[in-house]
Amino acid sequence: MAVDARTPVRSFENNPDRVVTAANGARGHRLHVEHRARLERRLYAPRPGVWCLVGNGLSNQTFIEGPEGLIAIDTGECVEEMRAALKELRAVTQKPVVAVMYTHFHYVAGTRAIFEEAGRKLPVYAHDGIVANRARVADEIGPFYGRGLVEQFGMNLPADGPDALVNVGLGLAFRFPEHAPFTPGFEPPTVTTAVATIWQVAGLEVHVTPAPSDATDSMTFWFPALGVAVQNILWPALFNVFAIRGEEYRDPRILLAGLDHLASLGADHLLCAHGPPLEGREAIATRARRYRDSIQFLWDQTVRGMNKGWTADEIAARVKLPALYDEDWLTTERYGVAEHHVRQIHNGLKGWFDGDPAKLFPLPPLERARRLIRGFGGHAAVRRQLDEALSEGDLRWATELGTWLVRDPDPDATTARADRDRLAGSLRRIGQGSPAANIRCWALTQARDLEGTGPMDRFRGHRFRRPAVIANPCAAVHTLRVLLDPVRADGVDHHVRFVFTNAGTTGLHVRNAVACPTDGSGATATISMSPEDWADILTGKRDLAQTLETGAAHIEGNTAAVLVFWNSFDLASAG
Repeated sequence: MAVDARTPVRSFENNPDRVVTAANGARGHRLHVEHRARLERRLYAPRPGVWCLVGNGLSNQTFIEGPEGLIAIDTGECVEEMRAALKELRAVTQKPVVAVMYTHFHYVAGTRAIFEEAGRKLPVYAHDGIVANRARVADEIGPFYGRGLVEQFGMNLPADGPDALVNVGLGLAFRFPEHAPFTPGFEPPTVTTAVATIWQVAGLEVHVTPAPSDATDSMTFWFPALGVAVQNILWPALFNVFAIRGEEYRDPRILLAGLDHLASLGADHLLCAHGPPLEGREAIATRARRYRDSIQFLWDQTVRGMNKGWTADEIAARVKLPALYDEDWLTTERYGVAEHHVRQIHNGLKGWFDGDPAKLFPLPPLERARRLIRGFGGHAAVRRQLDEALSEGDLRWATELGTWLVRDPDPDATTARADRDRLAGSLRRIGQGSPAANIRCWALTQARDLEGTGPMDRFRGHRFRRPAVIANPCAAVHTLRVLLDPVRADGVDHHVRFVFTNAGTTGLHVRNAVACPTDGSGATATISMSPEDWADILTGKRDLAQTLETGAAHIEGNTAAVLVFWNSFDLASAG
């Protein structure tokens, strides 16, 4: 299938001529592999007293020199990552870091390394929503959020070979092996705002403007005396309205205001949370406007399609970014894809139902697959069509057919195994044919899961982190609400008070097939234990009954009722 090399690539293509091999043996689209060069490790110095380290992790670490010392902006995913950044910094300056600033709640887990170097705690400036956002993604939604990170950033992919990681669109990788064991070192902000303001930091005037992007707490920092702006709204790829890992809706209308603000600053140097700095006042303004317009295009054309009565599938098929956006890598599909972004805009505005009658009350997936397979003439007939689609490069159709066979597997185990491999093969070709990092990582991760070479089973369940449970055992109690099994909880009405040694009291009332958080008042039974023993139970080290037998936990009240209450939850240590 010959394709003109100048043809813009949208989502993915089936063109082996444009699949190349990276240095680590990875097979990927030429444009995806080429994007790696923009993300390579380098300490940029766009002007005296300003440094931006790219390629040390998924995000950049930026340092701004003021009269009183250095400001560190964003601190990476762990203490080890930030230590590596400080080592690079110390090769060019010995000025002390006197303050920390966060652009948003991602990449703020290495701050403790700065405090260690300084020998004391430092002021931390940020949006006042950062702590709440970090808690949101760590507790109740932690399992799917964590699994999504693994899929989107290829964290389960090998280091070398055809399926190896090339880059993740915004950086070389989510985490680098040399930064293990990835020690968390977040320090909460001490100076916060949720509105535009001016801060005096390290002797510099900083104009602070909220600029929601992929996070509601994103901020743009403008240093007028230096002509430098630091931000998390213009990325080294088309903005991700939709994150394949799953995220709350990112309203493009809000994003436009932040991009208009960036373009209006007259910055000589634009430093980013991801990717290399941008230089030149006119170039920055022009590129920021184009970036802004790419987002408006997706919004406007999605709404245009909705107004015409198009379904979400029709909008996704018809709305394509014009070729002019391929003139600048900032607005190309090197991270996510426009086809998915317009679906997200549709859902953000209208919800999941798009007017297609077939989607009003669809059959459950397994039943639908069985009927489709039967209607197509059986498993063998579907298999033949799948193989034909693969041979013709019709990967969308091959993938759909493959999902039917995997959902309703052939009775013969060997044949069912081969069908999983067929679907995996289709996904692998999609991944290799996409210039978008998210698509390649997700598709290859799913392919390897289907084949059994990179199983994802351990990411399909709630895994409590022992340090987090010990730090806040009461919060872990309330997280149990999203682990309630309504079948096992049928008819249960028990209110249990939890008392943790020197760590607080809380309660949970299982009733009406829900688990309601309480303060424990009026509970019919009380269970007492240390945060450490509670962490052992939740992490599966031992079950509740064993903990009671050893005397590490104690129940006051109806023990049988507490065990019935406990068995209502989908936990390894219950039921």
